[in-house]
Amino acid sequence: MVAKRIPYQRRAAAAVAAGALPCLAFPAPALWWFAYVALVPWMLLLRSAPTGRRAALEGWLGGAAFIVAVHHWLLPSLHVFLLPVAALVGLLWIPWALLVREFLGGTPDPGRAAAALLLVPAGWLLSELARSWQGLGGPWGLLGASQWQVPPALRLASVGGVWLVSLLVVAVNCALVLLISVPGARVPAVAGVTGCVVLTGAVWLWVPRPEVSGALRVAVVQPGLVADGPNSAEQRFSAGERLTRTLAGQRVDLVVWGESSVGADLAARPDLARRLAVLSSEVGAPLLVNVDARRPAGPVAGPVPGPVASAATTSAGGIYKSSVLVGPGGPTGDRYDKMRLVPFGEYVPARSLLGWATSVGKAAGEDRRRGAEPVLMNLPGRPGVRIGPLVCFESAFPDMSRRLTRDGAALLVAQSATSSFQHTWAPAQHASLAALRAAEDGRPMVHATLTGISAVHGPSGERIGPALPTSARAAQVYEVPLSRGSTFYVRFGDWPVGACLALLAAYCAVEGVRSLGLRKPAPEPTTPPARTARG
Repeated sequence: MVAKRIPYQRRAAAAVAAGALPCLAFPAPALWWFAYVALVPWMLLLRSAPTGRRAALEGWLGGAAFIVAVHHWLLPSLHVFLLPVAALVGLLWIPWALLVREFLGGTPDPGRAAAALLLVPAGWLLSELARSWQGLGGPWGLLGASQWQVPPALRLASVGGVWLVSLLVVAVNCALVLLISVPGARVPAVAGVTGCVVLTGAVWLWVPRPEVSGALRVAVVQPGLVADGPNSAEQRFSAGERLTRTLAGQRVDLVVWGESSVGADLAARPDLARRLAVLSSEVGAPLLVNVDARRPAGPVAGPVPGPVASAATTSAGGIYKSSVLVGPGGPTGDRYDKMRLVPFGEYVPARSLLGWATSVGKAAGEDRRRGAEPVLMNLPGRPGVRIGPLVCFESAFPDMSRRLTRDGAALLVAQSATSSFQHTWAPAQHASLAALRAAEDGRPMVHATLTGISAVHGPSGERIGPALPTSARAAQVYEVPLSRGSTFYVRFGDWPVGACLALLAAYCAVEGVRSLGLRKPAPEPTTPPARTARG
């Protein structure tokens, strides 16, 4: 018994190590090329699993390790609670692990190897889709997101979103496993890699690029770290105020502050509203600030222009995070309340059961309130130009920026704050998402933070100007190209997800029919009729 247990223990440790490997493809290491080989050790382990139960266990362990590795910077906030969360989310990799063993285990014939190049990536995408639900942490650390700085991958994102990029990355890993472990499957493996290259090349050559139509001069104000304390909100506001004044005379069209840049409701603090109005007048441009404050219940302040006007006339009292547009005359009435909140950071799921998390980490002591729907804001002085605001965590969700683009946004803006994770991988990981959203939607995106990394990306996902690192305290002006037209992804949405679900459903149906056929009882042997005696 002991001799058998030791290899199993080693396999479990290997599964944990192999599952954590892909994190190196994401920022901050940003070894984007590593994503194309990062899954190979894990898949080689799974294909050699002696039983399906063992493959399921190693898929679960590897998935949990992947979640911890990609989200390790959450440890100061969640402490040990990150481990049970990772254990729960890691269960989503079990179907993928079983598919790897089924199609890559043993000595697959060319037909099974070819099926593996389709079904194994589809199984991976199924796990990514399931964990993209907001309650499980949202679409953070999707494998395709590791390719945010690779122009051909960004072009693929404009066709099928980050999902299509994930599929191709897993398909290349799958082909490499076949080349390494199954000599007889080299033909379908080489054909699979060639197909990925040809598809990427065809998209690069023939998919039209966004058509540039003018430009905006957008300033990003990054005030830097402010020490926590009773006056931290005022200090942060004052730092943003000082930096914004340096923009006077630079002919900017819009000034963007980061998340939680204003610490009090502007209706309750008219002095802050007046200071912002004066700033707007001095700079000659509207300010898009972000208010993180308690708001009393009552009517929504001012109309919300544009095609996504809110149907709600009142809002519940509580703490909101809101993007607010302020002009020389004060708040314009354009306000967007954050809709998708960070689990534990801004609300505690099932607080009656999990409220104890606030005693072991930095989980939210009080749940923030959610906004009702997305909002478009008309940019004063630029007729026809509308801003689509998102707040922090929301830039990770492809569907939110796609919705804003379909409704007419010319510029996507994400206001963020990652100061709690200042010296971790979080700022770089978060900033990279702006490139993907810009490429998917064919619209420029501004990622403005309090403490870095702030970055601006053009409508093809390309970086515009220098990013502001976490050490910067600056007001930086960017010449942001506008675009028109619509990408394939904006028109057709998450079609790779639908295709994968259909493929997996067809596979399950075939297996179900085959299983029923095997279980069909054999016909009972017929016995010849007894002979009658003749007299």
